[in-house]
Amino acid sequence: MTATNRLPVVVLISGRGSNLQALIDGQLNGELAIDIRAVISNKPDAPGLERARRAGIATEVCDHRGYATRADYDALLRERVAHYNPGLVVLAGFMRILTPVFVEPFLGRLINIHPSLLPDFRGLDTHRRALEAGVTEHGCSVHFVTPELDAGPVIVHARVPVHPDDDETSLEQRVQAAEHQAYPQAVQWLADARVRLQDGQLFIDGEPGTTPPQLDTALSG
Repeated sequence: MTATNRLPVVVLISGRGSNLQALIDGQLNGELAIDIRAVISNKPDAPGLERARRAGIATEVCDHRGYATRADYDALLRERVAHYNPGLVVLAGFMRILTPVFVEPFLGRLINIHPSLLPDFRGLDTHRRALEAGVTEHGCSVHFVTPELDAGPVIVHARVPVHPDDDETSLEQRVQAAEHQAYPQAVQWLADARVRLQDGQLFIDGEPGTTPPQLDTALSG
């Protein structure tokens, strides 16, 4: 498959880039019909930048420090992302709350992965909060990004069990393993034009999606 037949993607990161690596692997082994055109980080020392360089992917740093407002920074970020003409913008551990200045131009082609089964546990510290709540299932959600934080329609849920002896670390590891399956799956559905955002609603294969698809992660441990 040539690059012209693949969905052009820009990935935004802030840290290690483990979900980025799952997408790179999928692109390189031919499982994902995508062309990652650039990886952009708001942190110059993000280890994920080296993952991209090793794969021959263009990298940029858009350091958020020194900007008077979030909107000022988002205007720069919007310009740099648009430079690559992406069909999809993927937030892969990008630790910034984005304003409408960035979100609205990419609405419907901007996605994120969140470490909980949304709408449960929006925001931070999801694993600790899940344990404190005593839930028996936890997981992750790939969702469209909208101006309201963690509130866009969910493309897919991936569920994992919560064990009685779990702590935050063990639960996080199980969820991250699910993320590395869920994100490539959601990205491929978008590359295949199977899912889309229309008038604020998820459509799957042309039909309104009232319940997010559940990914069988085969993670019973």
